[in-house]
Amino acid sequence: MKKIYYLLEIQVFGKTYLSNCIAKDILDNNKTVLYQTAPNMLDNIISYRFGNNDLKNYYKNLLDVDLLIIDDLGTESKNDIKFTELFNIINTRSLNENNKITKTIISTNLNLHDILNNYDERIFSRIVGGYNICKFFGEDLR
Repeated sequence: MKKIYYLLEIQVFGKTYLSNCIAKDILDNNKTVLYQTAPNMLDNIISYRFGNNDLKNYYKNLLDVDLLIIDDLGTESKNDIKFTELFNIINTRSLNENNKITKTIISTNLNLHDILNNYDERIFSRIVGGYNICKFFGEDLR
């Protein structure tokens, strides 16, 4: 059975709202959810990697939570360490290396070309190969 993933593209009213609706449904079914913006998630991971042991449970939750929502991918500052950590999170969750079925939603304003240009091929291939891509069109209401 293929795992279902979502990549939400092109900024319009509704990506975050839809992600939150999915999160509510998952929570209503007694599953766990963690919502994080990409910048906060990656900054917290880097802080943990550089010795902030207060974030050990946070990192474990990123890997083990039933649904991880990564919002606003592409708004974070970029460097090789963050690329490596993003790859590790996506890869661990998609390959069930945490020994449980986990789902991930990624929302972004980036199109696939931008993802390929902004991230390395390993991240791009995991997203293209493992996620159902849902494009949202319309006017941004912000």
